[in-house]
Amino acid sequence: MKLDVLILLLNIFLPFAVAVLLLLIPKKVRWLHELLTLLTTLFCVAAALRFLLFASQAKFTMLLFSIGNFELAFDIGLNSLNTFMLLFATGFAFLIAMYSLKYMAAKEKRKQYYVFLLTTLGGASGVLVSNHLLVLLIFWEVVSVSLYFLITTGGKGSRAGATKTMAMIGAADGCLLLGIGFLWYLSQLLYLDAITITINNWLSILCFILMMIGAITKAGAMPFHSWIPKASEKAPASVMALLPASIDKLIGIYLLFILCTKIFVLPQGLLLTLMIIGVITIVAAVMMALVQHKLPHLLSYHAISQVGYMVLGIGTGVPLGIAGGLFHMLNHSIYKSCLFLCAGAVEHKTGTVELEKLGGLSKTMPVTFITCLIAALSISGVPLFNGFVSKWMIYQGMLSGQNAYLLIFLIAAMFGSALTLASFIKVIYSVFLGRTSTVTKKVKKDVGITMQIPMLVLALLCVLFGVWYSLPLNEFIYPATQTTPVPIGSWDSILAIILSGGGLIIGLFIYMAGRIKKKARVGETFIGGEVLKAEDIRVPGTEFYNSIQSMKPFKGIYNIQNKGALDPYNWFGRLGLAFSSILKKIHNGILPFYVFWTLLGMGVLILLFIL
Repeated sequence: MKLDVLILLLNIFLPFAVAVLLLLIPKKVRWLHELLTLLTTLFCVAAALRFLLFASQAKFTMLLFSIGNFELAFDIGLNSLNTFMLLFATGFAFLIAMYSLKYMAAKEKRKQYYVFLLTTLGGASGVLVSNHLLVLLIFWEVVSVSLYFLITTGGKGSRAGATKTMAMIGAADGCLLLGIGFLWYLSQLLYLDAITITINNWLSILCFILMMIGAITKAGAMPFHSWIPKASEKAPASVMALLPASIDKLIGIYLLFILCTKIFVLPQGLLLTLMIIGVITIVAAVMMALVQHKLPHLLSYHAISQVGYMVLGIGTGVPLGIAGGLFHMLNHSIYKSCLFLCAGAVEHKTGTVELEKLGGLSKTMPVTFITCLIAALSISGVPLFNGFVSKWMIYQGMLSGQNAYLLIFLIAAMFGSALTLASFIKVIYSVFLGRTSTVTKKVKKDVGITMQIPMLVLALLCVLFGVWYSLPLNEFIYPATQTTPVPIGSWDSILAIILSGGGLIIGLFIYMAGRIKKKARVGETFIGGEVLKAEDIRVPGTEFYNSIQSMKPFKGIYNIQNKGALDPYNWFGRLGLAFSSILKKIHNGILPFYVFWTLLGMGVLILLFIL
């Protein structure tokens, strides 16, 4: 067996083996759980980096069994895209493991946490390198189950979010399995590199839609999104940073990309459907984020909104737009993980995630503040940061299209970016600027170095991929789309650095000029005839945004959403309750009634055999 193949197999199965070992190690030996997790994730990062640097094309195939034309084979392999994504998936796991050394130290379910962190890593690695759809599905389910148990490590009250997550993702995974079954019926193949289906009949359309539902639910696109905000209520911030923010996005959008560019040849109608889903996800989710008062909820809705850009880019069907969607998938994983880790740092030091109870942390938590600011600028699409480049590519992809309706989608996507920036102004002001509160006054210093390093690394990547974007694009993204490098319009990062630097210098000069002491009359502050003390004058950053919910165009929509009327989980929940109530009436305990239903069932079966 070649060395590259052996390392690839270890990259998948070593995390599983160590996870089993952690189950056997006593809970009291906490340091060993942490050490083994760190070493395992570090090995996986080193292995993925080796594949990347030496352009490895490792491939391994082992036929498990075959019946007629059906083959089940453990078929894995590397290419330019999944090698790059494998590095990110393993890198996120390592950074989260380091962050968790301090963050999870006081948590009751630490052992369970590290076990399922490793199974998540093994499952994600398996999904990314699998070439057989059923093998991919097995690893896909490992990630889903791991997510459930990781959410429950949040302690009391976390099981509700975990249950909803498992129900929604489980239903979507059922759709994916059914779609794979239809795909086998249509092509008699299950190897990703061998299937090409032209969508030209109702069964092929249904097959694509079912598999698409599985992909976008994992990624968190609307309308199958509501598990993310629910999970964020009690799940540790590190869990949200690892899965909904990064790995779930990586594997969900990766599968969608494979479906839309490798397996199916999509007609314009289905591409338009993807774009509609993308635009609705962008605008609707960011509107929900605007009015959130809890930091994890706000970040969750932004995680949903950003999926819309990825789906929109792939839906353009244009190489530049598709490449932009893939690049945004990677960029989002970076800055959204950073944002969740910053939220976890704030919660770790203050004990709260309520925006109205926070403020003034920029002086006592400078590293958290700077990294959060960089990630916020990135997600908002500000130039010099990675989020701008991928969004710009998606915009350019839409402009290069020939259909007039693309302009409407472009305007909606840009509107979503503007609202994203507006909501993160609220976050930065509420958490780090403004006056300190009774809660934040108690904070004297930033989080420890093991929590700072992951945030700093991710913030640095936001800048690197914003300025030197050509490296990931030319080496990994463009080869994956099988196109030659495409110009991305008039964006010039060097010119932007010069202009932005000049703007910062001018802004600093204006700020310093305003700091020059001048004689001014200072008076007392009155409200209702009563003098307010300086410490009582505190304006929460959420007040202005609360007015949005009272506006006539949005008031009704927000009310409907708050009641859960737009949540598919509630739709099927009500359907399930209605069905169970019917079953309760049927099971009345009367023997002749059961005999009647038995005879009726036998009659239906006989009739079916006769026909």
